[in-house]
Amino acid sequence: MSTPFKVHWAGIAEEDLKNIILYIAEDSPSNARNIFEKIKETASGLTLLPERGRIVPELQDQGIFLYRELILAPWRIIYRVSDKKVYVLSVIDSRQNVEDVLLKRLTK
Repeated sequence: MSTPFKVHWAGIAEEDLKNIILYIAEDSPSNARNIFEKIKETASGLTLLPERGRIVPELQDQGIFLYRELILAPWRIIYRVSDKKVYVLSVIDSRQNVEDVLLKRLTK
């Protein structure tokens, strides 16, 4: 069995998750906690088989193949695998245009 990968959260991904949870908690604190646990558990599962996520289609269309995602509807957990590390880069609402979100982040 191979050595597990280590999952690291980028600051912006942590901020994404915090904002999602705070928004949901306004209506349902218990639902917010459940969603927080599901998102963290899904990302933690990347320690084994990190390549299981699909390449982000909007980026693939632009010839960018480094970034993968897991879908936990309606959220997209966007990450990159490098060496024995997985970097969670964003948690985006799938109802948003991922190209717009990433463009804003890359041009700040």
